[in-house]
Amino acid sequence: MNRIEERLALLKQAGKTAFIPFLMAGDPDFASSEEIVFLLDRSGADIIEYGVPFSDPVGDGPVIQQAAQRALRGGASMKEVLESVRRIRTRSSVPLMLFSYLNPILAYGIEAFARDAAEAGVDGVLCVDLPPDEAAEYKRLLDAAGICTIFLAAPTTTEVRLKLIGEQSSGFVYYISRLGVTGERAILEKDLERAVTRVKKLTGKPVCVGFGISTPEQAAAVASMADGVVIGSALVRLIHEQSARPGGIDAIKVWADNMSRAIHEKH
Repeated sequence: MNRIEERLALLKQAGKTAFIPFLMAGDPDFASSEEIVFLLDRSGADIIEYGVPFSDPVGDGPVIQQAAQRALRGGASMKEVLESVRRIRTRSSVPLMLFSYLNPILAYGIEAFARDAAEAGVDGVLCVDLPPDEAAEYKRLLDAAGICTIFLAAPTTTEVRLKLIGEQSSGFVYYISRLGVTGERAILEKDLERAVTRVKKLTGKPVCVGFGISTPEQAAAVASMADGVVIGSALVRLIHEQSARPGGIDAIKVWADNMSRAIHEKH
């Protein structure tokens, strides 16, 4: 088992749910991103999702799109993201997964990416626009490197396809709680618990839920039904709002502590 699989197994034994925050690597800069990773680790993040900036993030809403553009304007690239992971690994062993679109991986070269990501200390990759039935070479190379291949499932995913996703996924399956792009929402989707139960049954893998979760109350509700709770836009927005403010890191710490407590102390 790699760090993601090990952490999820330990949490399951303890009857707990994973807190999985997302941040965009290089927004506002890599030094800040790395300090926020360390902060999240100290606040109880179980797995950290580290976004690879991309110029056309079609699955993301405006908050994450804008973060990617800011990082790209600052010179971010896949090479720089992997260098950042290497620096993180000198101070933290928190399970770390990359969130990427396929284009940056292809531009880097899949074989070189698998090799360098493993060497840097990456534990898993969610390639959001790579369908599992077109991922044979990608999966073969990442499997050989010991990196989890995480795939998406959605409310509209059929039973046949969910079984395929389960076969191709390692670590966990990322369930999109609603259709559309990433972004904060005031309410959770109806029948989410039933949907998560269905995905768990058909994939046979841990299921972590993301898209639209923005408050501790929503996080706690999802934690009661899923193996992990992914929170992205709310944190990315907060980082942008606080990064230039004196003491802004303290506000991020308070947010992370509150989210971690809500997820880990679910009833």
